Amino acid sequence: MENIETGLMLMVVGMLTVFLILLIVIWLSQLLISVVNKVAPEDEPKKKQPAVEASSDAAAREAIQKAVSMLTANKGQVVKIEKL
Repeated sequence: MENIETGLMLMVVGMLTVFLILLIVIWLSQLLISVVNKVAPEDEPKKKQPAVEASSDAAAREAIQKAVSMLTANKGQVVKIEKL
């Protein structure tokens, strides 16, 4: 009976130790995040330029539309063509 009590006590102490260490890690990481955000704030996102059609060639656009309609059995539609 004494061995079970000792085992349970070791288990509880071990679990509490792990719990406290994880709490310390969480607090330190939150502190680090706040310090980094104050020291080096994130740059403002660049405004996206409006998408310009990469393919102004009418023949290329028509070929793409025909390929899409053939592959999708006339259920697909080309909305925008842009260069990747």
